[in-house]
Amino acid sequence: MYRLSLHAQGPEISRLVYGVWRIADDPDTSDAHVRAKIDACLEQGISSFDHADIYGDYSCEALFGRAIAADPALRQRMELISKCDIALMSMRYPKRRVKFYDTSAAYITAQVETSLRNLHTDYLDAVLIHRPDPLMDPQETGAALDALIDDGKTRSVGVSNFMPWDTELLQSAMRHPLVTNQIEINPLERSAFTDGRIAQAQRLKMAPMAWSPLAGGQLFASEHAPLQEVLGRIANEQSVQMSEVAIGWLLAHPAQIVPVLGTNNIDRISRLHTALAVQLDRETWFEIWTAAAGQEVP
Repeated sequence: MYRLSLHAQGPEISRLVYGVWRIADDPDTSDAHVRAKIDACLEQGISSFDHADIYGDYSCEALFGRAIAADPALRQRMELISKCDIALMSMRYPKRRVKFYDTSAAYITAQVETSLRNLHTDYLDAVLIHRPDPLMDPQETGAALDALIDDGKTRSVGVSNFMPWDTELLQSAMRHPLVTNQIEINPLERSAFTDGRIAQAQRLKMAPMAWSPLAGGQLFASEHAPLQEVLGRIANEQSVQMSEVAIGWLLAHPAQIVPVLGTNNIDRISRLHTALAVQLDRETWFEIWTAAAGQEVP
């Protein structure tokens, strides 16, 4: 497993990232089982873990953090990324009337401090604003993010699901650079390649992170048989699985897209590194695009 830097002033992370959003959905949320997932990642060089305060109805960070509390040396073997600004309707917050976004300085700071406590760490490697907030005051939000770095609570900051204009607005009010934009990218969700988000990431020399790289399993739904035929042929030729070809499709892009992979199956976790072996030339890359789109490029 090789590593890369999200940005010249960002953290070095593993080429693949394990997404923690599903660990609370596993029937087995025991400390031993969570630790087994962490170990399965670390054994193959996946040292970066993607969190958000809201995952598992605000429970995933604490589940994961128990492993660090039990073995504090683990923290030095991993990079922790978390996100905030989504306020969920939840039994934990019974007075909330609606789901909303909050990019106020007070909310961001409070959520990051909660994440630090839940994860049993003194710092995060990156804090991302989870969703664009139509009420965002860029001066206030930018100053809050700068302060998180200045105070040592995080080594870097970034965004998630931002359009180019959202990113430019926030960056204009900051001293520290935004180091990534975590966005949905997969063969069925290709808009980031054409709406400026990937291009902006390349211009700013920040590696974008890709959530839902397998389209939440929709890549393998019956209506996408032409795509499966292409993925299956390539998988057979290279002795890998179709899912690994789809991940390899992201890895092949020159923007250095970082897939965020989430599964509760230990065997699947143990195979995640296999995607790094997938080789796709330019024509094959576009063959996957064409099969997914159902038509040739213009």
